Amino acid sequence: MKTMIHRSRGGLLALASSLLLAACGQDDGGQQQAAGAETPPRPMPVMELARQDIPLDKAYPSKLRSDEEVTLVARVTGFLEERKFEPGEMIEKGDSLYSIEPDLYQATVAQREADLESAKAELARAQSDAQRYEQLLSQNSVSRQQYDQALADRNVARASVAQAEAALASARLDLGYANITAPVSGQISLSQVNVGNLVSSGTELATITPLDPLKVRFQLPQADAFALRQQLIEQSVGEIGANLELAGGAAPLKGQLDFLGSRVDEGTSTVQAQATFSNPDGKALPGQFARVRLEGLKRFDVLAVPEIAVTQGLMGPQVFVLDEDNVARARTVQLGELAGAWQITLEGLESGDRVVVGDPAGLQPGMPIEPQPFDGDAEALMAKQQPSQPQGQGQAQGQGDVSAEGGQEQAPDESSAPAQEDAAE
Repeated sequence: MKTMIHRSRGGLLALASSLLLAACGQDDGGQQQAAGAETPPRPMPVMELARQDIPLDKAYPSKLRSDEEVTLVARVTGFLEERKFEPGEMIEKGDSLYSIEPDLYQATVAQREADLESAKAELARAQSDAQRYEQLLSQNSVSRQQYDQALADRNVARASVAQAEAALASARLDLGYANITAPVSGQISLSQVNVGNLVSSGTELATITPLDPLKVRFQLPQADAFALRQQLIEQSVGEIGANLELAGGAAPLKGQLDFLGSRVDEGTSTVQAQATFSNPDGKALPGQFARVRLEGLKRFDVLAVPEIAVTQGLMGPQVFVLDEDNVARARTVQLGELAGAWQITLEGLESGDRVVVGDPAGLQPGMPIEPQPFDGDAEALMAKQQPSQPQGQGQAQGQGDVSAEGGQEQAPDESSAPAQEDAAE
């Protein structure tokens, strides 16, 4: 009996101790929750919105072409006697490339020159006869009909001279065509006809492709073309720079925009544009696909935030705006164009709004913020935040470790249940 009484007293003491410890734990947990409710402000860079001019970073696909490419075509008939170039070499405008029986056409020129001299001599005789008949007519020594005939012979002789001069000019043209020269500078292709073959007017001989400078045509979307035309009201086309980005990691070619079309293609809703690039080493070739990146494009008087500040909310894209108490509030926005590291906004924000532009990971509506100055360098901000993503993962893992530790702390509470049952017994 005494043993049972001692056991009962021991059980009651153990039960009282357990309840006292549990009460102390609840008090500590309440204090921790109260402390957690008063979250310290989170330091974040904040910018005050103001309208500004934002440079754009636009690139458009294109297929390179050479508008000045020339196909050499024979313009006279004869045997191809000489080729004066090596296929694939660079040639200059005016270089002699082919000869097509020049001696034959030189002889024709000589014959036409002789015909012209003969016609001039006949004209001189006809003019003398016309003057003589005019004197005889005044003396009534010849009839009027004979005088008219002399005038007609003089006019025929004049026409013969003109005809001979035209024939000589044509012969000289053919002689010039017998020596084929380069109409443009560029790289010449393989010869289509070998020396010794008979060619006729229209026979294709070779192709010359100018490579420097290289003119590139591309298509601008309708909206971009209209915005560019508005920008060109205050500046010239030549002030818009361009880079030609080639495949394979080659260095881009520098150039400038030199043409913007004045009509929209109904099929594609695009406007044609052209840029000229310096290509001294022949890095780019016609027929090659590349991208034209324009420089100097801008959007004027717009509101923009760093791209990193935009998140996806339930109602669409959103940013966090600070209220008067420096508390973050989610604000749904309508997005415009992406300009490098900047995101242009169309609706949802106004000048003077204070936008949180730091990494929004973990940022929630209602969270107090300690505003930090923003220097306006959105690219540097993005470069700074990208390496911090693995740290965020580490923080998440750390939170998991804390939860695990909390679980371990709860384990003694669960294991104390049998002891309490024994004490009750």
